Parts: sequence; C-alpha cells; structure tokens
Amino acid sequence: MTKAELKEFLDVKVVQYNNPDFINSDPLQIPHRFTKKEDIEIAGFLTATIAWGNRKSIIKNADKMMSLMHNSPHDFVLNHSDDDLGNFKGFVHRTFNETDFAFFVQSLKNIYTNHGGLEAVFKTHTKENDLQTAISKFKATFFEIEHPLRTTKHISDPLKGSAAKRINMFLRWMVRDSNTNVDFGIWKTIDPALLSCPLDVHSGNVARKLGLLKRKQNDAKALAELDKSLRKLDPKDPSKYDFALFGLGVFEGF
Repeated sequence: MTKAELKEFLDVKVVQYNNPDFINSDPLQIPHRFTKKEDIEIAGFLTATIAWGNRKSIIKNADKMMSLMHNSPHDFVLNHSDDDLGNFKGFVHRTFNETDFAFFVQSLKNIYTNHGGLEAVFKTHTKENDLQTAISKFKATFFEIEHPLRTTKHISDPLKGSAAKRINMFLRWMVRDSNTNVDFGIWKTIDPALLSCPLDVHSGNVARKLGLLKRKQNDAKALAELDKSLRKLDPKDPSKYDFALFGLGVFEGF
C-alpha cells in the first residue's frame, strides 16, 4: 500500500473500533463508571496498571479493586485507614498483589495531597515532543515515599528501555478527546500530539505487517520508531491508531 492508502485503511479501522461498543469488552469500562475527574483518573490508573493477561480477568480484578475502595476511589485514597488497607488481604492479579495495591493507594494519597494530583505530576515533567521522560519522572515521584522494592516493577520506565504500554494507554484514556465517548479528554494541559500508541504484542505485530515498525522487540526503541510512523499519518492525534492496530490484531487476527 502507498502511504495514502495505508492512512485511508487505518482511518477506517479507527472509526470502526473507536466507539462505545468497544468499551463493553475492554478494561476501559471501569473508569467509565465514574463522573468525578479524580475518580476517573484513579480508577483508570489502577485499571491500566493491571492491564495485562486475560481481558475478562483484568476487568474482574479491576472491579474488585473498585469495590475494595468502596467505589469512591478519590475519597478512599485521601481518607483510608490501615484497617481499610487490611481489607486488601488476598487480592492478586498475576504478580500484582495486596502489598502492591496498598502501596499504590498510599502513593496516590501523596500525589493528590502534595503534588496536585496525577495530571499535575505528568504536566510538570512534560517537555516539548516528549512524554516518555515525563513517565520516567512520574515513576520517580510515585516511589519517592518509602515503598516495597517488589512494587517498583509495576510502573515501567521508558528511559530504561521499556515501551511502558500500560502508562501510555492510561495517558491516551486521559488526554485524547471524548467526542466518541471512548477516551475521556479530561486532561487539558497535555497535547494529544505527544501521546504514544500503547505498544504490545498485538499492536506491534500488526504494525510490522503494515510496514510501520521494523524493530522486533516491543521496547522503547520500537515505540520511538512506531511514534515516528504514526505521526506521519496524523501528527495531531497519532495515538488514535491504537484502535486500528489493536482491533486488527485482537478482533480480526490480522
């Protein structure tokens, strides 16, 4: 395909998969239960954090996380007691367990109390044409309070070679426009042009088949290469192609 043909093909797929029907089988349905900005942010962040493996399992365990937080994530983060965190006992999603969950709540309290919230932390460290450094700085802020060493693996660092798929997905949810009622568009201080496509096995394989990506590993270098390709197709909203690449891979076996 020519570049123009490829863009036309992918734009059609974006329209096909960037719609509310997509939410019914996607973890994104969890933050969509809320209307308060901070609730959406926290529910989205925690859901994205455990978004690997079986999608039904992700949704089930993200739902359990919300239940354990009394379905009021922001209020729970700010006002939880040690006994509340004790109720997390037995929670596990793959390698993310009760210890990790409890620390995430404690760190989020620090972020909302002392740093102005999740959006403010990312905005503070966002430089021109670079959100990946902001993700790395966010990780440093997230773990600035005393923490279990085991928990650091649950937030990726692009500056150490990771594609940071889950955080890039979370940022897409928060930053992209809400015109189709899929992404939220509640973070107005970050330009959607800076977003990266969440790179996983599905989007990576489809991108390679379409000639958008040559690097074999799904790492930070591959993400930079894919970013470059997608920005040529739409410099203002490159991460919209996540819908096309993921949809082609998961639903069409492309």
